[in-house]
Amino acid sequence: MQKILIVDSTLRDGNHAIKHQITKEVIRNYAQGAEKANTEILVVGHGNGLGASSLHLGMSKVSDKEMLSTAKKELHKTKLAAFAIPGFATLQDIDMAVNEGVEVMFVATHCTEANVSKQYIKHCKVKTYGVLMMSHMANADELLSQALRMQDYGASGIFLMDSAGTLLPNEVRLNVSILTSDLTIPVGFHAHNNLGIAIANSLSAINRGASMIDATIRGFGAGAGNTQLEVLVALLHKIGYKTGLSIRELLENTKIIEQLKGPQLISPLSIMSGINGIFSGFAPHVDRISKKYNVDAWDIFTELGKRKVVAGQEDQILEVAKSLV
Repeated sequence: MQKILIVDSTLRDGNHAIKHQITKEVIRNYAQGAEKANTEILVVGHGNGLGASSLHLGMSKVSDKEMLSTAKKELHKTKLAAFAIPGFATLQDIDMAVNEGVEVMFVATHCTEANVSKQYIKHCKVKTYGVLMMSHMANADELLSQALRMQDYGASGIFLMDSAGTLLPNEVRLNVSILTSDLTIPVGFHAHNNLGIAIANSLSAINRGASMIDATIRGFGAGAGNTQLEVLVALLHKIGYKTGLSIRELLENTKIIEQLKGPQLISPLSIMSGINGIFSGFAPHVDRISKKYNVDAWDIFTELGKRKVVAGQEDQILEVAKSLV
């Protein structure tokens, strides 16, 4: 069977799970473990990527530059990667990341706004993947149209991101099938586990031709977390796929994350996020604001879903809560 590229985003998406407070020590230790496990690509940074540390989105404990340089010192075979969302990240941020040793860049946009990635993808001097976030908010034909744009800009591959953990396996199969049939570059998938089917959705993507999966150790990530990397790899090996990863070393690396946070649970907030198609990272903000204004989180998520808000529009949580008082 074909080889599946597993991208490890534990030190990026996982940062959401602890309010972007990952320390240099954790980065150093985890990077050492990732190297031992033969990880091909390790993504490091603020949950929302380069330049995203802010009061609005959450302040990082460690700067982008420090996070990248700390990880790079421990990596030899493993390629260091960074994540960039135009509007949060600048071209100068990308240059800084490359200067710190980043070899792979992920440029992410809302699923209908691939055009804003053009300047960024063309600017990158390293291997660059395009990422279409909140992919449930566009149909398969529109996703293909957006992916083709990123391919034309020079992307080496396209990742569909189920940022709200709301897609069903049949929807994933349809979206991935259309992309793999019409693109000339590899297709990948990034799942969230809000409805408990991140593993199933990742397998569905692979069954329709996706050759890359973005995952995290212990599912460490925003909301209910992501596809649990070590579980997925064990399943893929059992089925017969190759990943090049050492399951034994991956399991050793779970101990580092276990010290930061217990198992990623599917909380009521995560379920509300999933059924309303709201970015997983909204959950802690909705929780805090609902308690402050004594408004039911269910009502807030329902209204946010009607408004079809996306990452970066966290200010609407407060606006909605006040309107419901």
